[in-house]
Amino acid sequence: MAATIFATPQELLGSVGAKLGPTGWVEITQDRVNMFADATDDHQWIHVDVERAKAGPFGAPIAHGFLTMSLCARFLFELAEVHGITMGINYGLNKARFITPVKVGSRVRASGELVEATEVAGGVQSVVRITIEIDGETKPAAVIDMVSRYLV
Repeated sequence: MAATIFATPQELLGSVGAKLGPTGWVEITQDRVNMFADATDDHQWIHVDVERAKAGPFGAPIAHGFLTMSLCARFLFELAEVHGITMGINYGLNKARFITPVKVGSRVRASGELVEATEVAGGVQSVVRITIEIDGETKPAAVIDMVSRYLV
């Protein structure tokens, strides 16, 4: 599905409640998990020790929760495009919950909902609730309220 286009940041103000997505699927490979472990120095065995993880509580290595969350930066671009800005910035998170572990080899994608939009100095701040689903699972991997600022 193509990103929802907002011609200006001000269009966000009248679009609270808009559903966004879903995005395309992203495969979670062991290589991706290992690179994230190297980048963050989080080499816990449930992520990087394939044989031990197969015998562990999840039956396979799992992605770091923060790896899953970091995909929100990619997913937001696939969910919404805001035009008429000089820049967009990640402003933070209001809430993040990791609900279902993401096993290596699975695919994830996101859908979103614009839950808040307010004027701020120089532009508009939005909160998009991003729900990351796992292909074939009934419960989401994560639900994250991502705060962004679109400056004009």
